[in-house]
Amino acid sequence: MEAARAVRFLFVVCGCLALPPRAEPVCPERCDCQHPQHLLCTNRGLRAVPKTSSLPSPQDVLTYSLGGNFITNITAFDFHRLGQLRRLDLQYNQIRFLHPKTFEKLSRLEELYLGNNLLQALAPGTLAPLRKLRILYANGNEIGRLSRGSFDGLESLVKLRLDGNALGALPDAVFAPLGNLLYLHLESNRIRFLGKNAFAQLGKLRFLNLSANELQPSLRHAATFAPLRSLSTLILSANSLQHLGPRVFQHLPRLGLLSLRGNQLTHLAPEAFWGLEALRELRLEGNRLSQLPVALLEPLHSLEALDLSGNELSALHPTVFGHLGRLRELSLRDNALSALSGDIFAASPALYRLDLDGNGWTCDCRLRGLKRWMGDWHSQGRLLTVFVQCRHPPALRGKYLDYLDDQQLQNGSCADPSPSVSPTVDSKPRPLPTAAGGEMAPPAGGLAEQLPPQPQQRGRFLPGVAWDGAARELLGNRSALRLSRRGPGLQQPPSAAAAAGPAPHPLDLLEKPERGRPTPADPVHAEPTPTAAPASAPPPAGDPWQRAAKQRLVAKQQESAAQADAGVGLPPLVSDPCDFNKFILCNLTVEAVGPDSASVRWAVREHRSPRPLGGARFRLLFDRFGQQPKFHRFVYLPERSDSATLRELRGDTPYLVCVEGVLGGRVCPVAPRDHCAGLVTLPEPGSQSSVDYQMLTLALLAVNALLVLLALAAWASRWLRRKLRARRKGGAPVHVRHMYSTRRPLRSMGTGVSADFSGFQSHRPRTTVCALSEADLIEFPCDRFMDSGGGGAGGSLRREDHLLQRFAD
Repeated sequence: MEAARAVRFLFVVCGCLALPPRAEPVCPERCDCQHPQHLLCTNRGLRAVPKTSSLPSPQDVLTYSLGGNFITNITAFDFHRLGQLRRLDLQYNQIRFLHPKTFEKLSRLEELYLGNNLLQALAPGTLAPLRKLRILYANGNEIGRLSRGSFDGLESLVKLRLDGNALGALPDAVFAPLGNLLYLHLESNRIRFLGKNAFAQLGKLRFLNLSANELQPSLRHAATFAPLRSLSTLILSANSLQHLGPRVFQHLPRLGLLSLRGNQLTHLAPEAFWGLEALRELRLEGNRLSQLPVALLEPLHSLEALDLSGNELSALHPTVFGHLGRLRELSLRDNALSALSGDIFAASPALYRLDLDGNGWTCDCRLRGLKRWMGDWHSQGRLLTVFVQCRHPPALRGKYLDYLDDQQLQNGSCADPSPSVSPTVDSKPRPLPTAAGGEMAPPAGGLAEQLPPQPQQRGRFLPGVAWDGAARELLGNRSALRLSRRGPGLQQPPSAAAAAGPAPHPLDLLEKPERGRPTPADPVHAEPTPTAAPASAPPPAGDPWQRAAKQRLVAKQQESAAQADAGVGLPPLVSDPCDFNKFILCNLTVEAVGPDSASVRWAVREHRSPRPLGGARFRLLFDRFGQQPKFHRFVYLPERSDSATLRELRGDTPYLVCVEGVLGGRVCPVAPRDHCAGLVTLPEPGSQSSVDYQMLTLALLAVNALLVLLALAAWASRWLRRKLRARRKGGAPVHVRHMYSTRRPLRSMGTGVSADFSGFQSHRPRTTVCALSEADLIEFPCDRFMDSGGGGAGGSLRREDHLLQRFAD
């Protein structure tokens, strides 16, 4: 029985050894199969699709990458075993032909990438088995035309890329089977014609790119985009469009972005953007527009960004942006604008980014309104820096509008706000302007019969008052303008002008009389003299305004003379906000910091401000330092302020506080870094989350002190232990381990042991013999000398004496 069992066991073992080995999975040549669900054959120099018959379970492969090879043809059996494939990448090959049954077994394929090949057409029915396909890339090929059946069966397609091909036209209803398509790329083709039904059945489409094509010069048919009711982005840039017809986009109620840049548009119909109530961004840069119709932008109530740069706009109507209440970004860069109205942006309170650079600005009186508006918005922190660089006149070329004052913008043909005189003869008395800028009421007898042969120079000034060339030019312009309005018979001869005396100080030209100024309702009757009075003659008694002006000039002259005699100069005249921050503002300090408030104080050096600008105001900026999100706030203060209290602060929070000057509504474009201070608010009372840093510091110091004491105690205990151990061992005999001798002991020739040790070896075992080495070191057992003597103290003393006597030098 045992022999039979042994034989049976041998048969079983031999049968197991005879079985063939299990077949290992074989990966296709030049491919990577580290993951059973991903077959990677990218950039392997393949010229045909590898065979997948060697794979143990081809049904498990989900992604197949064959990009970057030299594959030219796809046969009907290349993918027939990959029924579970989800993603197939065939990009960057040289595929020219697809067999009609290539994708017959790939019913679960979701992504197909055929881009950057040499395909010339998509044969009808080739893609029909791909019912679940969601992404199809056919870009960068040589497809010249599309058939109506090219996309049959692709009801689930969401994204289609056909850009970079050679399409010349879009047939009607070519995309009709793609009812769920959301993104369609048709840029960089040769499309010249869009059929009326080219985008039929694309009611869910959201993105359409038709840029870099050759569309017809005029886009007039609104029915072209009528089916695209859900479209939110339409890109028509870099085409050859020259004209937009009326209401061409009226069927796109959800359009949010419209790009028409890089075309050759020269004319836009006033109703071109009708129906685009939801449009948020409009790009018209790089065209040839020379004007904008007044009603062009009226329907765009939701517009937030408008780009008109790179056109040929030379003028804009003051109300062209009147309906853009949500406009936030506007670019008018690189046009031919020379002036803009001051209230052209008044209807856009949300505007914060404005680009006006690259235009031929003429800095004259026409830009005063724009400068005033920019200064007001800059002072309120609502507008980023705007660069308006002057090109004309030559004296102001290269300067920026922000740094010019009103006197430098007086040139140009602008209406004078001062009252004018009609050249016609009227029986009613009218005020006559004088050379000083004031008014004189004529006598009640009428203008014609009371006019003297040479009118008196009413605006005489005292000699010795300094004035510059700008004020002289300003006075000459105003005088010439007013005299020209009087008529031919009212021109002042040069002799009268020469007799008027020196001109006034420029600041005096801008003063307005507070009292005694005649008005049409209360005329002052003064009899004119036949000749002009000399400069030293007193003014007529019947002109109270001139008398008051004369008294002020005399007082100013006396004050200037007294300061000159005393050697005291006038304080500096500051009109630039940057100079004010640099030289006048100083000593910013923080005082009285609380949990939710803080007081700051600064000092202002003595200075003068131009009369039109008025006194300096101040603006405070306080920000939570080093914390996200950014939180900053502006506080504007009245004139002659030297302190402010910040409220509604957060407790136990660091803040950065900066102060800067505001002159005439203008602030320095450079951040006020020289006048900033930091502060930390106190913790709120009763706050549980606040940390007492003083108590925390004391606790850490106490812990460190305790650790030091523990270390000292450990060291002291160890030291005491050593001392006690040394005392306990003080009465014990000294254990001698090694002993050196300066004299060489006598050695026996045979044993090598001295004669003195020969007596100790007779009664000792052999193993306990102390052998003498070749050197002077003598080694022996420690207890050798403890056994020979008697016990007790006497014995120990005798042993010590014996040792000293025996081994003494």
